[in-house]
Amino acid sequence: MPTAADGAMFFADNCVACHGSDARGDGPLAADLKPRPADLTQLARRNGGTFPAAEALSYIYGDPKQGHLARVMPQFGGAMADDLVPVVIDGTVTPTPRELAGLLDYLESVQDSAPQG
Repeated sequence: MPTAADGAMFFADNCVACHGSDARGDGPLAADLKPRPADLTQLARRNGGTFPAAEALSYIYGDPKQGHLARVMPQFGGAMADDLVPVVIDGTVTPTPRELAGLLDYLESVQDSAPQG
């Protein structure tokens, strides 16, 4: 099974330019993007303290009804669908592309646990 370390490598290769090395949405291309990239360390906080794995996976994988022109972030599904691993999401075993399973673990590991002020 992929790990958070595997996800960190995928993130470094595919996400840092927009989301930044610390996943806070401040990558070198962020200033020119509209909307600006999300601060990925705040996903759990914005979801009542629970990491929204299903929502994150859905957004990263890509909605087949939305082309790249309808959203700034590229879709990462497609060819990845040939290498699936079982991931439990919201209590359901969900076939998930291997790279994205690791990325979900990584994103969950970088959630900001600081108390809200």
